[in-house]
Amino acid sequence: MRVRRVLSLLVVVALTGLLSGAAGGALPTAEAAAVAAVRLLPLRLQEAAIAPSVPALAPAPVVAAPVVAAPVPAPVVAAPVVARAVAGTPCVSTARACIELSSDRAWLIRGGEVSYGPVPITSGRAGFRTPPGSFTVTFHSRDHISSIYDAPMPYSVFFNGGIAFHQGSLSQQSHGCIHLSRTAAREFFESLERGDVVQVVR
Repeated sequence: MRVRRVLSLLVVVALTGLLSGAAGGALPTAEAAAVAAVRLLPLRLQEAAIAPSVPALAPAPVVAAPVVAAPVPAPVVAAPVVARAVAGTPCVSTARACIELSSDRAWLIRGGEVSYGPVPITSGRAGFRTPPGSFTVTFHSRDHISSIYDAPMPYSVFFNGGIAFHQGSLSQQSHGCIHLSRTAAREFFESLERGDVVQVVR
């Protein structure tokens, strides 16, 4: 902007001087006057006056890089537990305790192998037979007293409603519970946890 003003002023001055100096001759053409005016400018201003006006280039638009979602890892799926027979028992490897009613025996199982037993048991008498099936341990009660029969049930491990492993007579049948010796009852009490599978077979 400044260069244009200076150029305009010089052109006017140059034209005025040329016009006043041309008394007897022909008036200079507009082109000659402009060239004369430019010659009066310093070299830097001459280049600016002669150089064609180039419009400023607009900045290139900023294009955002496409957002690429991170790959979602595949969910880890645990391999299904395959139940297999545990050697020496009638139960499968997913059980933690095994009861065989026909032989009056019980075992503890860990990692698909017998960890304790077999130990002798007694089960439910006629009218109170211990039902076969697979159940889970629900709770423990070390010094349990039966609210129905008002009888002590030390080291109780309940796994099917009111049916539990506990210390009891090995010569008399129960009202459905699994009687164990004191030593075995303590072992079952300390080994089994809530949620463990108890398998009862005929």
